[in-house]
This record gives sequence, structure tokens and C-alpha cells, in this order.
Amino acid sequence: MKNPVMTASGTFGYGLEFADFVPLDQIGGIIVKGTTLHPRQGNDYPRMAETAQGMLNCVGLQNKGVDYFCQHIYPQVKDIDTNVIVNVSGSSPDDYAECAARIDALERIPAIELNISCPNVKQGGMAFGVTTSGAASVVRAVRERYHKTLIVKLSPNVTNIVDIARACEDEGADSVSLINTLMGMAIDIEKRKPVLSIGTGGLSGPAVKPVAVRMVWQVAHAVKIPVVGLGGIMTAEDAIEFLMAGATAIEIGTANFIDPAVTIKVRDGINAWLDAHGCRSVQEIIGAV
Repeated sequence: MKNPVMTASGTFGYGLEFADFVPLDQIGGIIVKGTTLHPRQGNDYPRMAETAQGMLNCVGLQNKGVDYFCQHIYPQVKDIDTNVIVNVSGSSPDDYAECAARIDALERIPAIELNISCPNVKQGGMAFGVTTSGAASVVRAVRERYHKTLIVKLSPNVTNIVDIARACEDEGADSVSLINTLMGMAIDIEKRKPVLSIGTGGLSGPAVKPVAVRMVWQVAHAVKIPVVGLGGIMTAEDAIEFLMAGATAIEIGTANFIDPAVTIKVRDGINAWLDAHGCRSVQEIIGAV
């Protein structure tokens, strides 16, 4: 990677939508929106809500399916001079594996991020990410059919995230990314009903950062594979916390909705901090805590 700053899936479209705001080739990696084997309509509206220090969403992996991505999106993104990574989800290990296999055939996609942690779908998603056996079953199935870099995105809605991370590592994951959103809820007190259409949704934004930093620190000390940190990163200082906690790269999500150029600002801010502290490389601060 050119630098440790990536975009989080679901917050940056396919990258193309942000081309007018930021030079895409200067981002370390672009993780495109969640992709499934078959098209998904997502959940009913309303499916986003602002909260104090963050937002809730229950979009539900709306996408046109992996074949649409391969035929229509891939030709548009394959020549972007950075790492374009596809976030893959499914409702069964076989679904995940088949979707991953079709992406495996795309020469210019160097990695996938396996989403076993989405809290907003009725089948699959987080159901696999909350037990060691579930996580292992998906990673094992995908690893048999996918031969490039395999990142597994972990759910924070678990008792012991270290156990989940180790299970993924044992089944052949090349990296883990964490955290996905925390399960949350908001209620309209005048209507006396949930704000979101399905009741609950995923909480993201600055409110989740302390939880994310803690989990990244725990996992980075427990596995030998690289850890990607995300959750509430708004500034370079936030990103540096994750790097010091042991992440070798970071993803920016919710902040993209506020400032579409935040990725480059964070990259430049990390460089400025390193210069001010006499560091020759970001490697000098990774895992410093």
C-alpha cells in the first residue's frame, strides 16, 4: 500500500462517486460497498438516523450482485492506481465462497474483505461473526476458492473478539479488520416507535472509537496476521491512536459523509505528525502501545 489510509465499505460507494472530491490514486485502498452473490434490495426506509457523536444505519447490504459488479463496475475501477478491494457478504458459507470465487477471477482486484459482521441483515452477516465456529466455517469455505489476500471484518457485538480473530487466522485469513458497527437503537418518542424501519441498526462514528481502539489493541496482541483498524476515525490523531494500538492500516467510514476529502487530509496529517516527531516511517509507531 502507498499509505495506511483506506475507505470503509458502504461509506465510499465504488470510489467513482468521490472522484470529483479527492484523487483516488492517493488513497491507500478503496473498499467498495458490500457485494453479495445475488442482488439485494436492502431494508425499507427509514434506514439511517443521526445520533449524538455518530449515526445509525440499517441499509441492509443493498447492491446489484456480484455479476453486475464484474460486468459493469469492475471495468470502471480496474485502472484506478490503488488497491480496489471488494467487501463480500452472504447468507451461507457457500454463498460467500461463490461470490469470492467470481471476484478471484478479476485480475485487478488484489483482495477482498469478508463481511461476517453486518448487524443489519436477517440472514448471514453478523450471524457468522459472533461465534468462533461460524466465523471459521465462512473463512474456511472462502479460503478454498479464493486465492488472493483475504481480510475478514469482525463484529464488536461479541463476548471475546480475540477468540473470533484467532479462529479466522487459523482458517487462513491474511488479515482482520475491526470493528464493524455496534448494535444500536433510536426511538421517536412522539411516534413511540423506533426511528429505523427494522428497529435496530449499526452505530458508527466517534462514539464507537474507544471501543474500537480497545478491540484493535487486544486483537493485535493476540494474532500474527496484520490488523486493520476502523471505528470513528475523524482525524489524523484518531488514526494514529489505532496505529499505536497495533493496526498496520486504518479505514475511514462515517467521516466520508461529513468531508469527502477526509482520507487525504488524514494521510497528510499522519505524515505531518511523523515529521514533527522525528519518525522516518509510519512503521515506527505501529504497535507502539
